[in-house]
Amino acid sequence: MNFFFKTKQKGPVELVKATHEAMARVDTNGSGDQLRTKANDEISKNVASMLQILREGGADKKVPDTTSEQVAQLAQEIYTTELLPLLIGNLSRLEFETRKEVSIIFGILLRRKIGSREPTIDYLVSRKNVLASLVCGYANADAAIFCGNMLRECFKHEPLVKATLGLPDFFNFFGYVEGDNFDVTSDAFTSFREALTKFKDPAVAFLKDNYDAFFAKYSELLQSNNYVVRRQSLKLLGEILLERKNFHVMTSYIKQSDNLMMTMNALNDKSKSIQYEAFHIFKIFVANPEKTYGVHNILYKNKDRLVKFLTDFQNDKNSDEQFRDEKVFLVREIKRLLPPPPEH
Repeated sequence: MNFFFKTKQKGPVELVKATHEAMARVDTNGSGDQLRTKANDEISKNVASMLQILREGGADKKVPDTTSEQVAQLAQEIYTTELLPLLIGNLSRLEFETRKEVSIIFGILLRRKIGSREPTIDYLVSRKNVLASLVCGYANADAAIFCGNMLRECFKHEPLVKATLGLPDFFNFFGYVEGDNFDVTSDAFTSFREALTKFKDPAVAFLKDNYDAFFAKYSELLQSNNYVVRRQSLKLLGEILLERKNFHVMTSYIKQSDNLMMTMNALNDKSKSIQYEAFHIFKIFVANPEKTYGVHNILYKNKDRLVKFLTDFQNDKNSDEQFRDEKVFLVREIKRLLPPPPEH
Protein backbone atom coordinates (compact mmCIF):
# COMPACT_ATOMS: atom_id res chain seq x y z
CA MET A 1 0.00 0.00 0.00
CA ASN A 2 2.96 2.31 -0.70
CA PHE A 3 0.81 4.62 -2.80
CA PHE A 4 -0.47 6.24 0.44
CA PHE A 5 3.06 7.58 1.01
CA LYS A 6 3.81 8.96 -2.44
CA THR A 7 5.68 12.25 -2.22
CA LYS A 8 4.17 15.22 -3.95
CA GLN A 9 5.61 15.66 -7.43
CA LYS A 10 7.71 18.80 -7.87
CA GLY A 11 6.29 21.57 -10.00
CA PRO A 12 8.22 23.34 -12.80
CA VAL A 13 9.75 26.01 -10.54
CA GLU A 14 10.92 23.46 -7.95
CA LEU A 15 12.29 21.11 -10.61
CA VAL A 16 14.39 23.77 -12.27
CA LYS A 17 15.64 25.16 -8.95
CA ALA A 18 16.52 21.70 -7.62
CA THR A 19 18.38 20.92 -10.85
CA HIS A 20 20.47 24.08 -10.55
CA GLU A 21 21.34 23.18 -6.95
CA ALA A 22 22.25 19.60 -7.86
CA MET A 23 24.37 20.80 -10.79
CA ALA A 24 26.31 23.03 -8.39
CA ARG A 25 27.11 19.96 -6.26
CA VAL A 26 28.25 17.99 -9.32
CA ASP A 27 30.46 20.92 -10.30
CA THR A 28 32.13 21.34 -6.89
CA ASN A 29 35.66 19.97 -6.82
CA GLY A 30 35.50 19.24 -3.12
CA SER A 31 32.45 16.97 -3.46
CA GLY A 32 33.12 13.31 -2.78
CA ASP A 33 32.11 10.59 -5.22
CA GLN A 34 29.09 9.67 -3.12
CA LEU A 35 27.78 13.24 -3.06
CA ARG A 36 28.33 13.64 -6.80
CA THR A 37 26.52 10.37 -7.49
CA LYS A 38 23.60 11.49 -5.32
CA ALA A 39 23.49 14.87 -7.09
CA ASN A 40 23.58 13.14 -10.49
CA ASP A 41 20.70 10.87 -9.46
CA GLU A 42 18.67 13.93 -8.48
CA ILE A 43 19.43 15.62 -11.82
CA SER A 44 18.35 12.48 -13.67
CA LYS A 45 15.04 12.35 -11.77
CA ASN A 46 14.39 16.07 -12.31
CA VAL A 47 15.16 15.95 -16.03
CA ALA A 48 12.90 12.90 -16.43
CA SER A 49 10.12 14.79 -14.61
CA MET A 50 10.57 17.83 -16.88
CA LEU A 51 10.29 15.61 -19.93
CA GLN A 52 7.15 14.06 -18.47
CA ILE A 53 5.58 17.51 -17.95
CA LEU A 54 6.32 18.46 -21.56
CA ARG A 55 4.91 15.20 -22.90
CA GLU A 56 1.82 15.19 -20.71
CA GLY A 57 1.23 18.83 -21.66
CA GLY A 58 1.28 17.83 -25.33
CA ALA A 59 4.39 19.88 -26.12
CA ASP A 60 5.94 17.02 -28.11
CA LYS A 61 3.01 16.70 -30.51
CA LYS A 62 3.33 17.85 -34.13
CA VAL A 63 0.82 20.55 -33.30
CA PRO A 64 1.76 21.36 -29.68
CA ASP A 65 -0.86 22.37 -27.14
CA THR A 66 0.19 25.88 -26.15
CA THR A 67 -2.51 26.15 -23.49
CA SER A 68 -0.78 23.89 -20.93
CA GLU A 69 0.08 26.10 -17.99
CA GLN A 70 2.73 23.71 -16.66
CA VAL A 71 4.49 23.53 -20.03
CA ALA A 72 4.52 27.34 -20.28
CA GLN A 73 5.80 27.68 -16.72
CA LEU A 74 8.52 25.07 -17.21
CA ALA A 75 9.71 26.60 -20.48
CA GLN A 76 9.83 30.07 -18.91
CA GLU A 77 11.83 28.78 -15.92
CA ILE A 78 14.29 27.02 -18.22
CA TYR A 79 14.80 30.23 -20.20
CA THR A 80 15.01 32.71 -17.33
CA THR A 81 17.33 30.62 -15.11
CA GLU A 82 19.63 29.71 -18.05
CA LEU A 83 19.18 25.98 -17.39
CA LEU A 84 19.78 25.01 -21.03
CA PRO A 85 23.38 26.32 -21.21
CA LEU A 86 24.10 24.75 -17.82
CA LEU A 87 22.89 21.29 -18.87
CA ILE A 88 24.50 21.44 -22.31
CA GLY A 89 27.82 22.67 -20.92
CA ASN A 90 27.89 19.78 -18.47
CA LEU A 91 26.33 17.13 -20.69
CA SER A 92 29.26 14.71 -20.46
CA ARG A 93 28.92 14.64 -16.63
CA LEU A 94 25.34 13.44 -16.76
CA GLU A 95 24.10 9.86 -16.98
CA PHE A 96 23.71 8.47 -20.50
CA GLU A 97 19.90 8.32 -20.29
CA THR A 98 19.79 11.88 -18.91
CA ARG A 99 21.90 13.17 -21.82
CA LYS A 100 19.38 11.60 -24.16
CA GLU A 101 16.45 13.19 -22.27
CA VAL A 102 18.13 16.62 -22.31
CA SER A 103 18.41 16.39 -26.11
CA ILE A 104 14.73 15.37 -26.36
CA ILE A 105 13.67 18.29 -24.12
CA PHE A 106 15.78 20.63 -26.28
CA GLY A 107 14.03 19.40 -29.44
CA ILE A 108 10.57 19.75 -27.89
CA LEU A 109 11.26 23.30 -26.73
CA LEU A 110 12.70 24.19 -30.13
CA ARG A 111 9.47 23.14 -31.87
CA ARG A 112 7.27 25.01 -29.37
CA LYS A 113 5.23 27.86 -30.81
CA ILE A 114 3.03 30.51 -29.27
CA GLY A 115 0.93 31.76 -32.15
CA SER A 116 3.51 32.71 -34.78
CA ARG A 117 6.24 33.18 -32.17
CA GLU A 118 8.97 30.57 -31.58
CA PRO A 119 10.32 31.47 -28.14
CA THR A 120 13.19 28.96 -28.02
CA ILE A 121 14.53 30.12 -31.38
CA ASP A 122 14.38 33.73 -30.17
CA TYR A 123 16.14 32.65 -26.96
CA LEU A 124 18.95 30.83 -28.80
CA VAL A 125 19.53 33.65 -31.30
CA SER A 126 20.14 35.94 -28.33
CA ARG A 127 22.26 33.31 -26.49
CA LYS A 128 24.88 32.32 -29.03
CA ASN A 129 26.92 30.79 -26.20
CA VAL A 130 24.41 27.89 -26.20
CA LEU A 131 25.00 27.26 -29.91
CA ALA A 132 28.75 27.53 -29.31
CA SER A 133 28.49 24.91 -26.54
CA LEU A 134 26.67 22.57 -28.93
CA VAL A 135 29.37 22.97 -31.58
CA CYS A 136 32.15 22.52 -29.01
CA GLY A 137 30.37 19.46 -27.65
CA TYR A 138 32.06 17.50 -30.46
CA ALA A 139 35.31 17.82 -28.50
CA ASN A 140 33.93 15.38 -25.92
CA ALA A 141 33.03 11.89 -27.15
CA ASP A 142 30.49 11.42 -24.33
CA ALA A 143 28.55 14.52 -25.38
CA ALA A 144 29.24 14.64 -29.13
CA ILE A 145 26.34 12.61 -30.55
CA PHE A 146 23.76 14.34 -28.35
CA CYS A 147 25.14 17.79 -29.19
CA GLY A 148 25.05 16.80 -32.86
CA ASN A 149 21.39 15.81 -32.60
CA MET A 150 20.54 19.13 -30.96
CA LEU A 151 22.54 21.09 -33.53
CA ARG A 152 20.72 19.45 -36.43
CA GLU A 153 17.41 20.29 -34.74
CA CYS A 154 18.66 23.90 -34.70
CA PHE A 155 19.62 23.69 -38.37
CA LYS A 156 15.97 23.16 -39.30
CA HIS A 157 15.57 26.88 -38.58
CA GLU A 158 17.30 29.48 -40.76
CA PRO A 159 17.97 32.07 -37.99
CA LEU A 160 19.87 29.42 -36.01
CA VAL A 161 21.91 28.34 -39.04
CA LYS A 162 22.86 31.98 -39.60
CA ALA A 163 23.77 32.43 -35.92
CA THR A 164 25.89 29.25 -35.88
CA LEU A 165 27.76 30.16 -39.06
CA GLY A 166 28.58 33.49 -37.44
CA LEU A 167 30.37 31.84 -34.51
CA PRO A 168 34.20 31.71 -34.48
CA ASP A 169 33.68 28.19 -33.06
CA PHE A 170 32.17 27.05 -36.37
CA PHE A 171 35.73 26.70 -37.67
CA ASN A 172 36.30 24.02 -35.01
CA PHE A 173 34.41 21.66 -37.31
CA PHE A 174 37.56 21.31 -39.43
CA GLY A 175 39.18 19.56 -36.48
CA TYR A 176 36.13 17.58 -35.40
CA VAL A 177 35.60 15.94 -38.81
CA GLU A 178 39.15 14.56 -38.73
CA GLY A 179 39.21 13.07 -35.22
CA ASP A 180 40.02 9.50 -34.20
CA ASN A 181 36.48 8.47 -33.24
CA PHE A 182 34.64 7.42 -36.42
CA ASP A 183 31.14 7.88 -34.95
CA VAL A 184 31.98 11.41 -33.78
CA THR A 185 33.71 12.47 -37.01
CA SER A 186 30.84 11.12 -39.14
CA ASP A 187 28.27 12.93 -37.01
CA ALA A 188 30.33 16.14 -37.10
CA PHE A 189 30.58 16.03 -40.89
CA THR A 190 26.79 15.52 -41.14
CA SER A 191 26.23 18.67 -39.04
CA PHE A 192 28.94 20.59 -40.95
CA ARG A 193 27.29 19.71 -44.27
CA GLU A 194 23.79 20.62 -42.98
CA ALA A 195 24.98 24.06 -41.89
CA LEU A 196 26.45 24.74 -45.34
CA THR A 197 23.63 23.36 -47.50
CA LYS A 198 20.30 23.47 -45.62
CA PHE A 199 19.53 27.16 -46.13
CA LYS A 200 21.17 28.83 -49.11
CA ASP A 201 21.20 32.50 -48.10
CA PRO A 202 23.12 32.29 -44.79
CA ALA A 203 25.54 29.74 -46.29
CA VAL A 204 26.22 31.94 -49.34
CA ALA A 205 26.83 34.98 -47.13
CA PHE A 206 29.14 32.98 -44.84
CA LEU A 207 31.24 31.56 -47.70
CA LYS A 208 31.49 34.95 -49.38
CA ASP A 209 32.53 36.75 -46.19
CA ASN A 210 34.96 34.02 -45.07
CA TYR A 211 36.21 32.77 -48.43
CA ASP A 212 39.97 32.82 -47.74
CA ALA A 213 39.83 31.46 -44.19
CA PHE A 214 37.27 28.78 -45.08
CA PHE A 215 39.00 27.40 -48.17
CA ALA A 216 42.44 27.48 -46.56
CA LYS A 217 41.07 25.00 -44.00
CA TYR A 218 38.93 23.15 -46.53
CA SER A 219 41.98 22.42 -48.70
CA GLU A 220 43.39 20.45 -45.78
CA LEU A 221 40.28 18.25 -45.76
CA LEU A 222 40.62 17.67 -49.50
CA GLN A 223 44.16 16.39 -48.92
CA SER A 224 43.38 14.44 -45.76
CA ASN A 225 44.96 11.02 -45.19
CA ASN A 226 41.50 9.84 -44.15
CA TYR A 227 39.73 8.37 -47.19
CA VAL A 228 36.21 9.02 -45.87
CA VAL A 229 37.00 12.66 -45.04
CA ARG A 230 38.54 13.19 -48.49
CA ARG A 231 35.59 11.65 -50.33
CA GLN A 232 32.94 13.47 -48.27
CA SER A 233 34.81 16.77 -48.64
CA LEU A 234 35.04 16.44 -52.43
CA LYS A 235 31.35 15.60 -52.65
CA LEU A 236 30.37 18.58 -50.48
CA LEU A 237 32.68 20.89 -52.45
CA GLY A 238 30.93 19.85 -55.65
CA GLU A 239 27.55 20.68 -54.08
CA ILE A 240 28.81 24.08 -52.91
CA LEU A 241 30.36 25.07 -56.26
CA LEU A 242 27.40 23.89 -58.33
CA GLU A 243 24.84 25.76 -56.21
CA ARG A 244 23.68 28.70 -58.38
CA LYS A 245 23.59 31.11 -55.47
CA ASN A 246 27.29 30.38 -54.83
CA PHE A 247 28.31 31.80 -58.22
CA HIS A 248 30.70 34.32 -56.62
CA VAL A 249 32.35 31.56 -54.55
CA MET A 250 32.56 29.23 -57.54
CA THR A 251 34.21 31.83 -59.80
CA SER A 252 36.75 32.68 -57.08
CA TYR A 253 37.56 29.00 -56.54
CA ILE A 254 38.09 28.09 -60.20
CA LYS A 255 40.40 31.04 -60.80
CA GLN A 256 43.09 29.48 -58.62
CA SER A 257 45.53 27.09 -60.31
CA ASP A 258 46.37 25.41 -56.97
CA ASN A 259 42.74 24.33 -56.71
CA LEU A 260 42.90 22.84 -60.20
CA MET A 261 46.07 20.90 -59.35
CA MET A 262 44.45 19.55 -56.19
CA THR A 263 41.41 18.45 -58.21
CA MET A 264 43.57 16.79 -60.88
CA ASN A 265 45.46 14.88 -58.19
CA ALA A 266 42.12 13.63 -56.85
CA LEU A 267 41.10 12.66 -60.41
CA ASN A 268 44.16 10.40 -60.42
CA ASP A 269 43.41 8.84 -57.04
CA LYS A 270 43.35 5.04 -56.77
CA SER A 271 39.79 5.22 -55.40
CA LYS A 272 37.10 5.34 -58.10
CA SER A 273 34.73 7.11 -55.71
CA ILE A 274 37.20 9.94 -55.13
CA GLN A 275 37.93 10.13 -58.87
CA TYR A 276 34.21 10.43 -59.60
CA GLU A 277 33.67 13.25 -57.07
CA ALA A 278 36.76 15.07 -58.41
CA PHE A 279 35.41 14.75 -61.97
CA HIS A 280 32.38 16.91 -61.06
CA ILE A 281 34.70 19.65 -59.80
CA PHE A 282 37.19 19.34 -62.67
CA LYS A 283 34.46 19.92 -65.27
CA ILE A 284 33.75 23.37 -63.76
CA PHE A 285 37.37 24.45 -64.39
CA VAL A 286 37.23 23.23 -68.00
CA ALA A 287 33.79 24.73 -68.73
CA ASN A 288 34.80 28.18 -67.48
CA PRO A 289 35.05 30.49 -70.55
CA GLU A 290 37.22 32.98 -68.64
CA LYS A 291 40.07 30.81 -67.37
CA THR A 292 42.94 32.53 -65.62
CA TYR A 293 46.39 32.22 -67.16
CA GLY A 294 47.49 29.68 -64.51
CA VAL A 295 44.46 27.41 -65.01
CA HIS A 296 44.58 27.68 -68.82
CA ASN A 297 48.32 26.93 -68.84
CA ILE A 298 47.99 23.78 -66.70
CA LEU A 299 45.16 22.43 -68.86
CA TYR A 300 47.03 23.22 -72.07
CA LYS A 301 50.31 21.65 -70.90
CA ASN A 302 48.45 18.47 -69.91
CA LYS A 303 46.14 18.53 -72.94
CA ASP A 304 47.14 15.21 -74.57
CA ARG A 305 47.29 13.31 -71.29
CA LEU A 306 43.92 14.68 -70.18
CA VAL A 307 42.23 13.73 -73.47
CA LYS A 308 43.54 10.16 -73.19
CA PHE A 309 42.68 9.97 -69.47
CA LEU A 310 39.12 11.23 -69.93
CA THR A 311 38.47 9.01 -72.96
CA ASP A 312 39.18 5.95 -70.81
CA PHE A 313 37.80 7.42 -67.57
CA GLN A 314 35.38 5.10 -65.72
CA ASN A 315 33.89 3.63 -68.90
CA ASP A 316 31.89 1.25 -66.72
CA LYS A 317 29.65 4.30 -65.99
CA ASN A 318 29.00 5.06 -69.68
CA SER A 319 25.47 3.71 -69.35
CA ASP A 320 24.80 6.97 -67.49
CA GLU A 321 23.94 9.25 -70.39
CA GLN A 322 24.69 12.50 -68.55
CA PHE A 323 28.09 11.26 -67.39
CA ARG A 324 28.94 10.08 -70.91
CA ASP A 325 27.88 13.42 -72.44
CA GLU A 326 29.92 15.35 -69.87
CA LYS A 327 33.04 13.33 -70.75
CA VAL A 328 32.51 14.00 -74.46
CA PHE A 329 32.10 17.71 -73.73
CA LEU A 330 35.28 17.87 -71.63
CA VAL A 331 37.35 16.01 -74.24
CA ARG A 332 36.08 18.37 -76.95
CA GLU A 333 36.81 21.49 -74.87
CA ILE A 334 40.32 20.35 -73.95
CA LYS A 335 41.15 19.44 -77.55
CA ARG A 336 40.14 22.98 -78.56
CA LEU A 337 42.57 24.61 -76.13
CA LEU A 338 45.12 26.93 -77.72
CA PRO A 339 48.27 28.17 -75.99
CA PRO A 340 47.29 30.73 -73.36
CA PRO A 341 47.90 34.39 -74.22
CA PRO A 342 50.96 35.85 -72.45
CA GLU A 343 50.33 36.72 -68.82
CA HIS A 344 50.12 40.45 -68.19
